[in-house]
Amino acid sequence: MGSKEAYKKAQAAARVRGKILKTIIYILLVIWGVIVLFPFYWMILTSLKSYGAYNSEYIPQLFTTSPTFQNYLDAFNTVPLGRYFSNTIIFTLVTTALMLVVIVLSAFAFSRLEFKGKNVLFTLFLSLMMIPNELVIITNFQTITNLGLRNTFLGLILPSVTSVFYIYLLKENFEQIPDELYKAAKVDGTSDLKYLLKVMIPICRPTLVTIVILKVIECWNSYVWPRLITDDEAYFLVSNGIQEIRENGFGRENIPAMMAAVVVISVPLIILFLIFRKKIMAGVSRGGTKG
Repeated sequence: MGSKEAYKKAQAAARVRGKILKTIIYILLVIWGVIVLFPFYWMILTSLKSYGAYNSEYIPQLFTTSPTFQNYLDAFNTVPLGRYFSNTIIFTLVTTALMLVVIVLSAFAFSRLEFKGKNVLFTLFLSLMMIPNELVIITNFQTITNLGLRNTFLGLILPSVTSVFYIYLLKENFEQIPDELYKAAKVDGTSDLKYLLKVMIPICRPTLVTIVILKVIECWNSYVWPRLITDDEAYFLVSNGIQEIRENGFGRENIPAMMAAVVVISVPLIILFLIFRKKIMAGVSRGGTKG
């Protein structure tokens, strides 16, 4: 009897410890969620404050009793934000499409084709990831300038049409496909391009979707390169527009209008992530698994 009672007490104590641990985990997750989401709340809150109310606050207020949507109108009236949106869409779609072609063909070559020096070449290729972005930007700026492509969409797009990381990620996925499928396809007389389009791409679709989404986000958020290579408003992206709005305050920075523009610009990316979040997770987890 004593052993049974002791066992029940141990079980009860374990359940209590489990509940306490679960409660602590939930509390920590809530705290972490508040920390992560607070910048978004602050961004939306600031966008709803009037220019005068925001600049009169000596102590930042965590809420507003008189929200206004005037900042959203100012964001589009201060600068041609609609045109910057269309420029960004063109830049994003063309860059992503070209990059997809480049990385798919490159990953296929490194994963399936046999040629002399392939491993050495791929190792050298991976070593490019160690070069700081600042050095690459300087080199790209000199190249684009010497080619006379400043203030053109081509100058904006060309430096972003490839990615060593995405090629590596896709190559690892392609290598998970059994070699027997490739050999059987070759016996049937299937060309490499047809095998790539009919077999490899459908199998690796989750990873490709992930790469496309990440590239879209990267292009949409691009700031340094567009600011560096363009000074003609006809080729400005939304990142240029945000900076213009910020500097257009009446003697002070117009932060509320800038925040309104940031909210508008962020909405498409948030919707994109919410729609494809499961595919992103599946693609990343597949890319991190081999064998």
